Amino acid sequence: MTEKKNIRIIIADDHQLFIDGLKSLLIHQPHIEVIGEAANGVEAIQLVREHEIDIAVLDINMPELDGTEATKVIKKEFPHVKTLILTMHDESSFIRELMVELSADGYILKNRGKEEFVEALETIASGKEYLKGEVLSTLLKGVKTPQVQNIHLTNRELQVLQLIIEDHTSGEIAAKLNIAVSTVETYRRNLIEKTGVKSSIGLVKYALDNDLYKNE
Repeated sequence: MTEKKNIRIIIADDHQLFIDGLKSLLIHQPHIEVIGEAANGVEAIQLVREHEIDIAVLDINMPELDGTEATKVIKKEFPHVKTLILTMHDESSFIRELMVELSADGYILKNRGKEEFVEALETIASGKEYLKGEVLSTLLKGVKTPQVQNIHLTNRELQVLQLIIEDHTSGEIAAKLNIAVSTVETYRRNLIEKTGVKSSIGLVKYALDNDLYKNE
């Protein structure tokens, strides 16, 4: 059996009962360690500054500094720290701002079960974004891709795009195509620049809008 990667997290929510509930869900997940808890965004940022963590789990509605602003600060000061948004908001405006504009790494609704919460943490820790079900559907409906005319994508760019849509990490894409990870990142940047989108989510939406995804 493959040993699971240790994941160090903080949880920020202004309801202590909810934090306690999340911690109880993780009792039987020894590879996930709750390093600290916060009641607002200011405390969450301070925890990230004081501890070596992998993922900050953030609610959106918090006093003093909300989850959106906390995400912005954490991503600016600690780009290596992943952020998982855990909230009841499923409106496209919230999801789009956090996932596309602020580059949050995952978005999950509070009404989901324990298994999905653990899956989200493990997915993000592995280097992938976490979006599923109604959240992904809502985001794709809300994201508008720019109208860029006469874009030519090379065969290799199309291959990379296909694998991005299929939710592969840069490392996995590099292994599948037998190229360097840095080369994959170059292709990713070129795709974003050519299509005029802002993120991998935008690339997915662009590909779907323009019938570039070949579901074989």
